[in-house]
Amino acid sequence: MPDSEPAFRPGVELARLYYEEAVAPLLHGVPHAAARLGWGSDVLGYDTERSTDHGWGPHLHVFVDGADVDRVRTAVDAGLPDTFLGWPTKFGWDDVVPRHWVEVFTLDGWLTRHLGCDPRPRPTTRGWLVLPQQLLLGVVAGSVFHDDTGQLTALRAELDWYPDELWLWLLACQWQRIGQEEAFVGRTLEVGDDLGSSVITARLMRDLMRLCFLLERRYAPYSKWFGTAFEKLDAASELGPLLRAGDVVGACEAAARLHNALAITDPVEPTRRLFYGRPFEVIFAERFVAGCLDRVTDPWLRSLPLIGAIDQWTDSTDVLSTPAVLQRLAAAYDLPAGSR
Repeated sequence: MPDSEPAFRPGVELARLYYEEAVAPLLHGVPHAAARLGWGSDVLGYDTERSTDHGWGPHLHVFVDGADVDRVRTAVDAGLPDTFLGWPTKFGWDDVVPRHWVEVFTLDGWLTRHLGCDPRPRPTTRGWLVLPQQLLLGVVAGSVFHDDTGQLTALRAELDWYPDELWLWLLACQWQRIGQEEAFVGRTLEVGDDLGSSVITARLMRDLMRLCFLLERRYAPYSKWFGTAFEKLDAASELGPLLRAGDVVGACEAAARLHNALAITDPVEPTRRLFYGRPFEVIFAERFVAGCLDRVTDPWLRSLPLIGAIDQWTDSTDVLSTPAVLQRLAAAYDLPAGSR
């Protein structure tokens, strides 16, 4: 933070003012879009005064045609003020050398850098599966301040949520994860493995939270903001207290009721029962898997193992934040190139 400690304002608000007062006048009528997108707590709306101590300041994306990139970059480099509303316009962090953060790209160039591909006009089914939700949030969250052609606005609308059949398949995969471990909480306790039971309980809690994001058609952010974003879901009012109490079975029942309320599958009886006569209460989540798959007609999706999208089968930061790795991992779905 600068020595003068200017008043904090959310990063997206700062970016909007930066565009309107400092950047737009430098563009001299060049058709463009301007936005605050990509990485950063401010893009998600979760930045606070604490955020300002590390890699935080006036940050903006400007998208222009390829023929205009160099001259717009030159105009911006020459015309930006040293400070804006008390904040330095050039800043760095860790090993990042200080510079200004008005990033000028073509839209396709930025998309390739951020997602690993240009998904327009719309992602293929295979393409959706290797787009982590945290990267999709980098496109659809934040804010657009100007869009001459409407291309950026149209892209954000297209990426706002999954196609319906793919959504149902992802729900099936998430219920599958829950069904595979829901009986293990009681079984590990029965043999005295309190630590193992706690680990499984935590895994199921996370899976139930991610299920709620899917049920409410909301992308989940990365781990730092996962709980914060969950608390903003409608489901949090009922599931939150159950999860904080460690009542996984009760949370499963609540999630099952939410699933049924959407009427996206035939109703599934949502109450707990014993696990094949053993004294472990479960809801048999595989019944919800079957209900979802009954509504999926896409033969390719139905042919896949229920591994889900990439962030349902890995939580590695180095995978989910590295676009080149994501595109290579598309082979995990064993889909011949160009077939979808």
